[in-house]
Amino acid sequence: METINVNLVGVGGQGILLTADILARTAAEAGLDVKKSEIHGMSQRGGSVSSQVRIGESVLSPIIPGGEADILVAFDEVEAIRAFPSVRPTGKALVDRRYLVPVTVSSGQTPAPADPSATLEKIFAGRLYRLDSVKLAEEAGNRRTANMAIAGALSTLLPFPCEAWLAAMRGRIPEKLVGANIEAFKAGRAAVEAAV
Repeated sequence: METINVNLVGVGGQGILLTADILARTAAEAGLDVKKSEIHGMSQRGGSVSSQVRIGESVLSPIIPGGEADILVAFDEVEAIRAFPSVRPTGKALVDRRYLVPVTVSSGQTPAPADPSATLEKIFAGRLYRLDSVKLAEEAGNRRTANMAIAGALSTLLPFPCEAWLAAMRGRIPEKLVGANIEAFKAGRAAVEAAV
């Protein structure tokens, strides 16, 4: 199996690190070698967060070489645009429909990006999967499980059985919250399957 490189990006508080943990556990459940790295400097204050997960028969480094991500998972449109250079020319992007105003914009340091949705359609032409994770999570019963809706959507792009994802979730999420998270996961998975 070729190494699969997944770059997850977003803003602090969106559940990026938990999603990356579940992806890593899923790959391990499938018997593969996994390496994971994360950058979350100012994450508690709404700053950028990134986690890279590399999966394969033998993975030597947790860092994805520049321009080598097979899948970009963006929890926010602006972060997707910012992370575009990390994706290989044939790579795919799974992007949530959220647009969170970056601190640099709200503080007046930089102008707001013009039409991030159109920009994403242009730069990821034919390789873009969109998702409204908050809506799916609300419909599944708990808005706070939006990251698991994204994980469910991601599961359609990777070669792991659904049971491996669910086992990883049960092993990482507190028992009283597992049910709601699984419902959001299933909703995200179904949304992408219906769109393909």
